[in-house]
Amino acid sequence: MSKSAAGHAQRASVSADPGTEAAFFDVDNTLMRGASLFHVARKMYQRGAFRMRDAASFGFKQARFLMRGENLKDIQSIRDTGLALATGLLSEDVKQLGDEVYDEVIASKIWPGTRALADQHLRVGRKVWLVTATPVEVAAVIADRLGLTGALGTVGEVENGAYTGRLIGDILHGPAKAVAVEELAARQGLDLARCWAYSDSYNDVPLLTLVGNPVAINPDARLRRHARENNWPVYDFRSGRRAATLGLKAATGAGAVYGLWRGVSKFRRPAA
Repeated sequence: MSKSAAGHAQRASVSADPGTEAAFFDVDNTLMRGASLFHVARKMYQRGAFRMRDAASFGFKQARFLMRGENLKDIQSIRDTGLALATGLLSEDVKQLGDEVYDEVIASKIWPGTRALADQHLRVGRKVWLVTATPVEVAAVIADRLGLTGALGTVGEVENGAYTGRLIGDILHGPAKAVAVEELAARQGLDLARCWAYSDSYNDVPLLTLVGNPVAINPDARLRRHARENNWPVYDFRSGRRAATLGLKAATGAGAVYGLWRGVSKFRRPAA
């Protein structure tokens, strides 16, 4: 088993029957309305865990990431900043935070249509995994509450219960999602040609093209175009005007990891 695959995977408490088929769901704006880490960061701001200027810095980094597009230099910068801020955070506190945010916010923002798709896969015995840039501790809470098989997420290295400031693997975003799913499939004996993947973002095309049954849910403009050109199914569970606005998207993707680490900074382990 590769170190990155082992790190990205965290099982939830409920598993589907063994088999060669599985379904992989992105989280932000695919499974739920908005971005999971945006709600985590907002809760931390309400608690006074970080200042307005920190929130403004978070927003600026997100907006620049969107306007300039995804490139390796920006992603590495966000990763390095996030890791520096993460050092000393207690992993159990992040999981507890995920539980609280799920109960208070996320549960009411799950798209019923997407959950119905996930439940349908479970009913016929397929495994259902979440695949997200969100830290695996938070992603696993969502998977557990929904009775899914487990979660693949960004993994911070932990020693003695606290983050070291290093990642196991990399931020689970874009092509990294496809790599993690391919490794999971290899060790679980999944036939990717008979698997499904669901996402709202063009950044997830590497994941979507990895499986035999790609599906666009609440797609952004580029993914909608790509799906139509390739005859992929498209589901849009949004009502009224399109929800995929700049404000929503600014809270998603790799940059959201920065927001989480800054938002939970009050959980740092006290110096000895």
